Amino acid sequence: MTRTLVITGGHGVLGRAVLEAALPDGLNVALIDHAKGQAAPDGVLELGGVDLTDSAAATQAVSAVVERFGRLDALLNIAGGFVWQTVDDAEPAWDRMFALNVTTALNATRAALPHLKRSDEGRVVNVGANGALKAAAGMGAYAASKAGVHRLTESLAEELKSTSVTVNAVLPSILDTAQNRKDMPDADPVKWVQPSDLARVMLFLASPDSRAITGALIPVTGRV
Repeated sequence: MTRTLVITGGHGVLGRAVLEAALPDGLNVALIDHAKGQAAPDGVLELGGVDLTDSAAATQAVSAVVERFGRLDALLNIAGGFVWQTVDDAEPAWDRMFALNVTTALNATRAALPHLKRSDEGRVVNVGANGALKAAAGMGAYAASKAGVHRLTESLAEELKSTSVTVNAVLPSILDTAQNRKDMPDADPVKWVQPSDLARVMLFLASPDSRAITGALIPVTGRV
């Protein structure tokens, strides 16, 4: 049967890149995002207005995917956020970063696991960050939250070794996006990671061909 993928954060730059790479492979795809009213190609299930920091909302969205396609084989946790701020900032973003980057992945994964375990080749692919391996100035809140994603990945992979489900994470450096070019006008984007390239790595990890890999934190850093 046709494999079904769920992409959280599906309306972001990386989510769209994964969608564009997945469709030629003939996969069923569902997009889950907090944003509403975004168009999706024919055959793609678009679930907007979903707050994945709410576990009940995550469960409802995943249930809608299974109702539509009859199965769930891979979850790609792309939903998240970024902030640059120093520790003495007047409005610390640590709780917000944890909610956007860890809680969303945790809730989506918990909702998906019963269905993924019924797949012959269940997959969870998380998005960590190379910058979480050693935090730079102003990166404390973001790096700490992404380090939480790394530990979630490793722990869940161990928990699921007796099942068909593998759990891995990609650790990108800087994605070549319009926003990053605007924020870093003096940088050389040629060295950055193309979203389409990261998408292909994620889709490999979401495929049956990656069955021998679990608990891996895979750097995808371009030439940074």
